[in-house]
Amino acid sequence: MLALILQLLAALGYVATALLALRERSRSTATRLPFFAGLAAIAAHALGYALRTWGQGGPELHFFAALSLVGLGMGVLTLTDGLLRRINALQVVVMPLAGLAMLPYALLPAQPAASLTWQLQLHAWTALLAYASMSVGAVLAALLWLQERALRNRRPSTMTRRLPPLIQTEALLFRILWACFVLLGMTLVTGVLFVEDLLAQHLAHKTVLSVLSWGVLGLLLFGRHRFGWRGQRAVRLTLLAMGLLLLAFFGSKFVLELVLARA
Repeated sequence: MLALILQLLAALGYVATALLALRERSRSTATRLPFFAGLAAIAAHALGYALRTWGQGGPELHFFAALSLVGLGMGVLTLTDGLLRRINALQVVVMPLAGLAMLPYALLPAQPAASLTWQLQLHAWTALLAYASMSVGAVLAALLWLQERALRNRRPSTMTRRLPPLIQTEALLFRILWACFVLLGMTLVTGVLFVEDLLAQHLAHKTVLSVLSWGVLGLLLFGRHRFGWRGQRAVRLTLLAMGLLLLAFFGSKFVLELVLARA
């Protein structure tokens, strides 16, 4: 019961963080209220997950648990960047998504924990961090697309006017993409080292799609460094990498666990 209360409080905290960040964007002076609200939401989210899995002998990593953990990672990444650079605009979009991602897990009954060695847990946690960073990157790519569209049409909306300058959004996008590239590379390496039968029937498509996503990210980052790729090309390649990664992990887990009812 305590775990459920903490997770529901976390969901409310994520929404409060977004609202406070939105209010900050309309003011000339910034405060730390969105940061502290986000920190409280993340702490409640993490503690609720820890209490729910305490004593089970391992983490819960089924579909909805993984979705909740990705939301937690998105919140941590967004809050960290906001702390370092005082950019609250990303919190307006990402924090409600983090709260939405955790709600199904909070409301559903607990399921058996995954029995994993520390090596496989390292692989799993690295993968979840990679998905979280890629998700934040996809949100940034969408915001970048909205900003460029508003500039071309010369009709900025209320939301785009409250976003950071376009060049700042783009720079943040590529910082997140570099982090995702490294984390996804680590995920693939730990998978090769620690996962038995990596190309087994239920893992082959996940492996291939993850490698393709990593390759798309690598291509984009190389193009950015060598040819100065930006704008719509960066948006399209970021969303393509996100789509491949979404299919690789959550697409396969959805089919295996919720459609075919396989662990």
